[in-house]
This record gives sequence, C-alpha cells and structure tokens, in this order.
Amino acid sequence: MIERLKKLFAAPETESAKPDNHQLAVAATALMVQLSRVDQQEDERELQAIVDAAVKAHQVTRAEARDILEDALGYADDATSLYEFTGQINEHLDQDEKQALLTSIWRVAFADGRIDKYEEHLIRRMADLLHLNHREYIQARHQAEHAGS
Repeated sequence: MIERLKKLFAAPETESAKPDNHQLAVAATALMVQLSRVDQQEDERELQAIVDAAVKAHQVTRAEARDILEDALGYADDATSLYEFTGQINEHLDQDEKQALLTSIWRVAFADGRIDKYEEHLIRRMADLLHLNHREYIQARHQAEHAGS
C-alpha cells in the first residue's frame, strides 16, 4: 500500500504519464476522508457515502471501494495539504468530472443529516483548488442535496 501511495504522489517522470484509476480513486476518496474528519465527528454514514461514491464513480465492487477507502484513510493521516490530492485530480480530470467529484463530496457532507460550517468552508476550499467556479460549486451542492431527498 505504501508503495502505491508513493507512486501516486511522486513527481511524474513524463508529462503524459497518467495514474491508474486506483490512484485517482484514492486521491478523490482522500478528499472525502478529509471532509468527514473536519467536524471532529467521523460518522459511519459519511464513510458509507464515501464507499458508495467510489463504487459509482470508479465502477468498482464494494470490496474494492473499501480497499480504496482504507488506502485513502491511511494517506489522509499523513497529508499536509489538500493540494496533494487536488493536484493529481486537476491534471487528469476535466471540469465535468471534477464537478461530479464535488457533488460526491457534498453527498458525504449531507450523509449525517447536517452541514457543519467547517464542512462548508472546506468544500469551498476544495472547489477553489479544483478550479471550479461558484456556479459549479452551487450546482454540485444542489445535485447532492436533491439526490438525498
């Protein structure tokens, strides 16, 4: 696991080198893990929403999604900034894919039935780091909100 994480966040040898789907899934999932921890109350519903998002976004089994979550939990413990995750994502995902990711992040925030002010602030920072504008940020929130109702 450590080797995969080192490979994910190592400087690319060539500009065309694209990380595999697992690496991008770990980076995306790590953002969701950071969000689940920001209110100091990691909730099982939030972790389940993260697994659900990985299954949907990366077309993996639930067992593979749980492996991705475990990798992301380990890496999130050692992360020093969100840029470690958003840098990879910005390189390899287009705007629509990044907005879909932000929608999944919002779903994690809504999973426990409330949006904490720290969660909302962190999601705004993530949107900025993903180069998503205010309209895309709001659209992602509305999509996540309506998916839960």
